[in-house]
Amino acid sequence: MATSEERMKILKMIEEGKITADEGARLLAALRESRRTPSGKTTSQNNASGARWLRIRVTDTTSGKTKATVNLPLRMMDAGLNIASQYAPDVAFDELMDAIKSGAHGKLIDVVDKEDSERVEIFIE
Repeated sequence: MATSEERMKILKMIEEGKITADEGARLLAALRESRRTPSGKTTSQNNASGARWLRIRVTDTTSGKTKATVNLPLRMMDAGLNIASQYAPDVAFDELMDAIKSGAHGKLIDVVDKEDSERVEIFIE
């Protein structure tokens, strides 16, 4: 269920320029839709792995502090992967999308950018 905290995180990401207003609107729409579905699941989410969330974490490798955390329902994974691609443009996100659709779960991506001192991790839970 969408909470005001989740909505505020999305609005903060828009304000900080981490996502576009259009991406934010799609995320907010997905949160509203998840409130309307009694079980919180869609047909695409009822896969063998039971995975329901796309989680993206960007960490500063120098300080160890988390720079960004994005938690999205799987049905919004297109927008989430678009956000992640801004932090890790060299990652083959089309392959990640294929893995998700085939029922993968757990940590799928773990990339360290030494030049920018960032680590991007993508999980399906």
